[in-house]
Formats: sequence, structure tokens, C-alpha cells
Amino acid sequence: MKNGTKFGRVDPASLRAFTIVELLVVVSIISLLIALLLPAIQRGRDKALITQSVSNLKNLASACEVYAGDWADRQFTAISDDFGTATGASPGARCTSFIASTGCPPIQILGFDSTTGDYWGYDLPNTGKCARNPKPGNCNAINMYIPIDFNPNHITGSFREPGMKAFHDYLNGRYYDPLLYAPKDVVPLSKVEMYFQLPDEFTYDGVNYEPSSYCFSPAAMYDPTVFGRGLSTAPGLNAPDFSTPDPSSGMAPAAYKSPANARCTYPTLKTRMIEHNWLQNPPDSLTNPGIAGGETAWFFNAGYNSAPASMFFDGHIELVQCMRAQQGEQRAGKLWSRLTPFGSAGYYGNQSYDFLVDTSFHILTRFGIEGRDVLGAEG
Repeated sequence: MKNGTKFGRVDPASLRAFTIVELLVVVSIISLLIALLLPAIQRGRDKALITQSVSNLKNLASACEVYAGDWADRQFTAISDDFGTATGASPGARCTSFIASTGCPPIQILGFDSTTGDYWGYDLPNTGKCARNPKPGNCNAINMYIPIDFNPNHITGSFREPGMKAFHDYLNGRYYDPLLYAPKDVVPLSKVEMYFQLPDEFTYDGVNYEPSSYCFSPAAMYDPTVFGRGLSTAPGLNAPDFSTPDPSSGMAPAAYKSPANARCTYPTLKTRMIEHNWLQNPPDSLTNPGIAGGETAWFFNAGYNSAPASMFFDGHIELVQCMRAQQGEQRAGKLWSRLTPFGSAGYYGNQSYDFLVDTSFHILTRFGIEGRDVLGAEG
């Protein structure tokens, strides 16, 4: 026998197995390494998802500029410029008046079904000036034409619909397109991701429907007189802050005419589009049971530490923490209007996740496109 062998074979008596203690030590070391590496891996993955959302916003910024090039440097709009001349106690009533005597806003199409060739969209009544509309809609749809509906019980508006054909033709020509959904926005994605590979521009099965992860600033889609330099002298309205965009408030007829980029006074401080839902630093529960009307995700302004990826009017993109927007208000005074029909809580402020957050920046920006959502070093 030589070197632990007997007749050229390994002698089993010379082999030594690992003890339980040694195995436990190895397992402990591996567990420790995993515990140290997992947070770094998760941070890397999170950063990659944010980078993708920033990339989406860069594409949206380009689309905004091309749109502006086609439409006299203006913001995206879905409503006729002279809709402010219509009279009525509500947008629906003004819609009825408008199409009866003045004009017919173009149908806001979401997309086409590749099988039938039929379109999906927000249809208005095929009466009056809209008599040639191919489908018999109703004037409730006008709430998706105007930038934002000031009904506190059901807040809608074209600010939530960059996927409409009027704008998505400046992207990839589809309502359900990956460019319109942030990869961390898992609640909408769980419903619509299945449609990304379909040939349809828009598909709706009666259940699965979610607007884009990104939204325009509705305040910047109105003429600045609506959110700031109001012309109204009606009782109960604070003209330097907010005036409803209908004739009864004394507003100019051009209240619905979307302003030009050139009217942006603080392009580095005014947001143009942001992630609508709470995606950065979210709570454990991804859905908000208190939101009605089919919206289930927590909105961007529901948490103090929420930091939506935001595109500014100068084209740069950054994460804007709600805390920063609130600190800006503390420094400069009121940056967003608390005198809209939504009240002092602002945009779904009464549905916030925590008690620290108190902001409706981007949505209700005072002075609209001429205002600020955050402050720079100099205020």
C-alpha cells in the first residue's frame, strides 16, 4: 500500500467526510453572502426599471415636441379651442349646447381593431354639428376631451390619456404600447401587458383596460387664466388662484385653448408629464381600496416619499419626491391651487396613504404652464 491506495485503488479508510459543524459553517457563510448580495441585486434591478421609465419619458418628450411642431408650438389637447364659448352648468350640458350650435369636437379615437377594422373611442352624440359621427355616443364622453373634469366624485380627463390616437400617432401608433407603461407600474401592466404583442391599436374585453402610466399636467393644458390670472369677479371665487373654465365664471372664451410652450415661464421647474401612480418607495400594498371608478393603484401623491419620474418643459427628466414639492410650497407659498372644486385636499388628497403627504403638484399647478411645481436653488 502506498499513498492511501491498495492494489491501485483508493483506501476508503483514508477518506474523511465533512462534519455537521463544517456543513453548518458553509451554509451559514453562503446565507450571509446571499443576504449581503440580494439588496444590491434588488437595487440594481430597481434602478434598471427606473432607467426604462426615464427612457419612456424621453420618447414622450420627443413626441410632445413633434406634436408641438405640427400644432403651433402648443400642448396636446383633445377639445375644440372654442369650447369655452359654450354655456351650461356642467361639461355635459356645455357639450350639448356646443354641438347643437357651434361645432363638433373631433372624435377621440383610442385605436382600431385589426379584425373588424372598427374603432374604439369616446363618441359624442351624432346630432347637431356632430350629425355625421358614425356612432351614437353621448355627451358624458366630453369629460375625456377636456383636460380634467372638476367633478370631485369622478375625476377624469384627457390628461390621463396620452395613449389616444391623436397623440399616440407621434409614438408607435398604438394605445397599448410599452412606451406608455412604466415597468414598475405592475397594477396596470397586469391587465394590459397581454395586448402588447397583438396587432390591434386598442383592445377592450370589458374588463382589462388601463390608461397610460404617464399623464400630462392638466393645469398646463388650460389657458393660464384658469389656474391663476382669472378674469372672474363672481362671488366666492379667488381670481388670483382659480376660476372654472366656463362662461358663467367670467372666463375668457379661450380658456380651453391649450397654451404654447413659449408661455412656460419656468421650463426647468414646471413638469410636463409624470408617472401617475406611486412607483418609487411604494407601500407593501400596491392597491388603494378607497379609490372609486376602477382606479386601483396608489396615485403618485399618496405618499410623502413617493418620487415619480417627471419630464420637465425643458426636456430634462428627474425623480421628483413629493417631499420636495411640499418643501417648495413652504418656501414660496402656494404653488398649487387649493380653491378648485376638489377642495383643500386637492387631487385625491383625501385618499393618501400617509398623513405627511399634502401635495397636488403637476395636476393643479397654480398659473398653469406659467407656474412652478418645484423650486430650484434660487427659489
